[in-house]
Amino acid sequence: MDPPTPTALTTAPPPPPPPLLRRLSAADASLSGLLHRHNFLPRPAFLLLELSADFRLFFPVALSLYLSPIPSLRPLLAPLILGLLLDLALVGLVKLLFRRPRPAYNKDMSVAVSVDHYSFPSGHASRVCFVAALVCLSAEAMEGAVAESRSGGFVDRWIAEGGERKLVELVVLVASVWAAATAGSRVLLGRHYVCDVLAGACLGVIEGWLAYSYLRL
Repeated sequence: MDPPTPTALTTAPPPPPPPLLRRLSAADASLSGLLHRHNFLPRPAFLLLELSADFRLFFPVALSLYLSPIPSLRPLLAPLILGLLLDLALVGLVKLLFRRPRPAYNKDMSVAVSVDHYSFPSGHASRVCFVAALVCLSAEAMEGAVAESRSGGFVDRWIAEGGERKLVELVVLVASVWAAATAGSRVLLGRHYVCDVLAGACLGVIEGWLAYSYLRL
């Protein structure tokens, strides 16, 4: 009796996405391509925003500020540093789960790790929205830190008595405008689709709340 012939192993193709998801993805791609093609703003400005929110630049700057000889800054920077690491891990995990390719018109992008080839969600959008959310939530603590730093030096020289609130309001405004501009530039630059940026922004806001609530040392 002849031995049974081994059956060849075949890999089944992944199931197609539901029709609603396909229509949503097509509409997202169409809108994103339209915004990218009709953008009239200078590309160097978008590249500068991209650089300002790059983890390879932003994290070392935050860490160096944490190690600076200003003790009042450390309670504020600890959740920022831990939150940046949390954001890096969550964005990488979601990218691996969804594996959405970046737009075909995306060009000249520096890829740090392999998951950066995937588009959903936008890591830049999550990072800047995390920072903006954390800054907004920490406004009162920042005001107290500035007041505690008064010692006849830099703070007294540049900030009038009672001007801590105005300074913090300015920081919150700058962080919010920077976050909105950077997130929007991801679509206009061609790096991401609109849904990638929206998902990244929502993730960043949640991370900001988590860092403010649970990651303060």
